[in-house]
Amino acid sequence: MTEILIGIVSGIVSGTGMGGGTILIFLLTFLIGMEQHIAQATNLIFFIPTSIVAIIVNLKNKNIDIPLAIIISIFGILGAIIGANISINIDVQILRKCFGVFLGIIALNEIYSIIKKYKNPKARNNK
Repeated sequence: MTEILIGIVSGIVSGTGMGGGTILIFLLTFLIGMEQHIAQATNLIFFIPTSIVAIIVNLKNKNIDIPLAIIISIFGILGAIIGANISINIDVQILRKCFGVFLGIIALNEIYSIIKKYKNPKARNNK
């Protein structure tokens, strides 16, 4: 049952474009006790069907700049190859700490964005 709930929550967050994989990795390691390397690899498999669905929906709604997406995808694939090789060769504890720092940076960025939005009267009125 836990796995089903994790999948639903991660899928909903992925569908909104906010990075369901980040939530998925956290929940797999925290709730199920999965090793970091396995959780990250599981996230990559999870990403394939969820991203295909998101691509189809966004193509239908004409929300994708196809030439830009192609360029980003090519370099994203290169980055993924490099990142996967780095990840495989890093100790699990170091990888967990790096992931924690990454989550912390995301949280700080979100807090900064919220503060910036509410300090700007124009942004507040255009919710």
